[in-house]
Parts: sequence; C-alpha cells; structure tokens
Amino acid sequence: MKRRTLDIILSGGGLMVAALIAVLAFAVGTQYTFATDYVRTELGAQKIVFATADKLTDAEKNWQPGSVCLTEYAGQALDSGAKAQCYAKYYIRKHMDASATTAGFGGATYATLGTIRTDLTAQINAAKQKGDSAAAADLQKRFDAATSLRSTMQTGETLSGLLLTTYGFSVLGDMAGLASTLLYALAGVMLVVSVAGFVHAFVTPKDEVFMSLVLKQGVKQGVRTTPA
Repeated sequence: MKRRTLDIILSGGGLMVAALIAVLAFAVGTQYTFATDYVRTELGAQKIVFATADKLTDAEKNWQPGSVCLTEYAGQALDSGAKAQCYAKYYIRKHMDASATTAGFGGATYATLGTIRTDLTAQINAAKQKGDSAAAADLQKRFDAATSLRSTMQTGETLSGLLLTTYGFSVLGDMAGLASTLLYALAGVMLVVSVAGFVHAFVTPKDEVFMSLVLKQGVKQGVRTTPA
C-alpha cells in the first residue's frame, strides 16, 4: 500500500473519531447545563437567604470547622449546590442540635426520639399504676417536649435531606461539565493529529510504499550478514 493512501485513510478515520468525541462532549455538556439550571431554578424557588454576618451567633460560626461557609455566604440567596450543602449541614443541623439540647434531649434525632417517646409512655403508665400523679405529670411534660421536638426534627431533617440531595445532583452536573471539557480537549488533539496526517500525506512522494524504507534496510542488513 502506498504511504500517502495509508496516511489519508488513517487521517480520515481520525477526523471521524474527533467528530464523534465532539458530539459526545456536546451531549455531556448539555447534561451539565441542565443540572446547573435545574439546581439554580429549584433552589431559587425556595427563596432561602443566608443570615447576614451580623445576625450569626458565635455558636453558629464555630459549631463545626465547616461552619465558616455560613460567613462566606452570609446574606446571599441559596442558589447553588455548594450553598445547599452549607445550609443543610451547618445551619439547619446546628439549629436542630440546639433545639434538642434546649428540650433536654441533647444529640437526639427524629429516629431516636421515637424510642424515647415509647420509653416515656411506659414510665407514665407505670407511675399512674403506682398512683404517683406528680411523677406522671412530670413525665407527661417530658413526653410532650419530646413529641414537639420530634416534629421539629422531622421538618428539619426533611429539608436538610432535600437540600443535600440537590447538592449531590449538582456534583454530578459538575462532573459532567468536567468530562465535557476533557472530551472537547481530546477531540481537539485528534483533530490536530488528523490534520498533521493529511499534511504528511501530501508531502510524501506519490510512489512511496508503506514501510519501504524498513524493507530496504532489512535487505541491506541481510546482505551484510550473508556468508561470503
């Protein structure tokens, strides 16, 4: 096969591959655009705004190392995945933790409060059976506090979970954006290589045969090694 013909075939194939990669990059890029716009639109519809810096307490700012994001986003609208994660993990959960502590159930969650209420119900019934009305009344107050806190926890954990799900969706979108960029870069490299192949094809003598130089060198080497 002539070298020019081979170069044209390979370069043409390279152009086709570059085109396919570019199409794939475009398709993946649309997913990034969709995810970004969807997250921004859905979060914007909630009209959540971070507390301004002067409204944040020291406890909120220093609750956990990541709480610094509350200061970074202070006063801003919640309109991105990163902001959703910050609000869920360091604002909502901080207030849920504070509510549990204030109610006398430090560290409690929606799930654990179910067990606590069951235990309190048993204690109330036991106190009533013993005729200890004072103890029953105190336990009832604690039961009511646990019930109210559980409702608060349910609301907080639901919103927190939804925001974190949105954050996860935004991460997938960001990954799609990165993949799209890399694919476009790969398509560009393939395009350059293919063009270089075409250039090489047309500067190569028409009659040059593929691997002719290698064959010639092999023949010469064989001649040298043939016994006299």
